[in-house]
Amino acid sequence: MQKRSVADLKVGEKAVIESFSDQWMSLKLLEMGCLPGTEVCLHCKAPLGDPICLNVSGYCLSMRKSEAATILIEQ
Repeated sequence: MQKRSVADLKVGEKAVIESFSDQWMSLKLLEMGCLPGTEVCLHCKAPLGDPICLNVSGYCLSMRKSEAATILIEQ
């Protein structure tokens, strides 16, 4: 079974970060507060679905959908 990622979330859906699939991108995401065990919520998507906006650690974080796909979430 394939792991779900933040890119798979629907608007308003919450999840907890489990790990990352891309080591280089994980460094960037960790610096922005996306730590394993942190709850994230998909706040909104751009009209064409990319980029997306997440609520994480008390602030809004915008990122590309390809970046969000590297953030694996707990099932």
